[in-house]
Amino acid sequence: MLVDTHCHVHFNAYKDDMDDVIKRTLAKGVLMVTVGTQSTTSANGIALAEKYDGIYAAVGLHPNHLCEQEFFDDDELPPEQSATPKIKTRCETFDHAYYLKLTEHPKCVAIGECGLDYYRLPENVDRDAVIAKQKATVREHFELATEAQLPVVIHCRDAHADQLEIIREFVAAGKMQRRGVVHCFTGTLEEANAYVELGFLISFTGVITFPPRKTDGPISPLQAVVRALPLERMMVETDAPYLTPVPHRGERNEPWMVQFTAEKIAELKGIPFEEVARVTTENAKRLFAI
Repeated sequence: MLVDTHCHVHFNAYKDDMDDVIKRTLAKGVLMVTVGTQSTTSANGIALAEKYDGIYAAVGLHPNHLCEQEFFDDDELPPEQSATPKIKTRCETFDHAYYLKLTEHPKCVAIGECGLDYYRLPENVDRDAVIAKQKATVREHFELATEAQLPVVIHCRDAHADQLEIIREFVAAGKMQRRGVVHCFTGTLEEANAYVELGFLISFTGVITFPPRKTDGPISPLQAVVRALPLERMMVETDAPYLTPVPHRGERNEPWMVQFTAEKIAELKGIPFEEVARVTTENAKRLFAI
């Protein structure tokens, strides 16, 4: 068994064959946490989780959805080589009461994804104002997680110092007791260890299967983080439909492909795949109480 701890199987990328993708994934023994990024996708994730055993949901407002923008992620292959859709966002303001209501559903297991993203800031907006709004929105999510007694799913890009500072603020205040996970981690070992010291788990995607650049040496810097970080602090995910792992690069990602991330962790650490599956699944079940 594996748990894809972060996917978006209810997104439009699967509108034509969602049920087939889900059944294919469950048949391979993979459970899923499907993650909302705004009010509508959060509600839709809950509805999908209600329909299927083996699917759970997280609800929240992604930092990229605080401003309207359209982009193709740099971690993807060029558009002409990839089936991954372009990402489109709209402006939304966090509604505490709305998301609190969603958390009442028994299949809601986390708050998020939420966090800070300084990498993807629109060019036509005031950078300082957007960052201030991101920080305020993160704090609102953390307050909600505290009130609902749920863990948080953090998205952080090029903002780990500020993200850690806000987490420390809440931990010091005795809040956010369920802690959470930093999803799709691509930072340094020092940053990963800082989150771990605060009680957080680190989750890896198919990015760890990407071959190192010629200047990296035998493994990439991110693969070196995987090798050094204790397995007991890890989870695995796809972030599907994005970040498709090797050997399926160029195709639409599906939650069952989380197996390739787990296999890469086993390879990098020199341990059996079964151990990676067992420990990461135990971590996911404990964090999300599933």
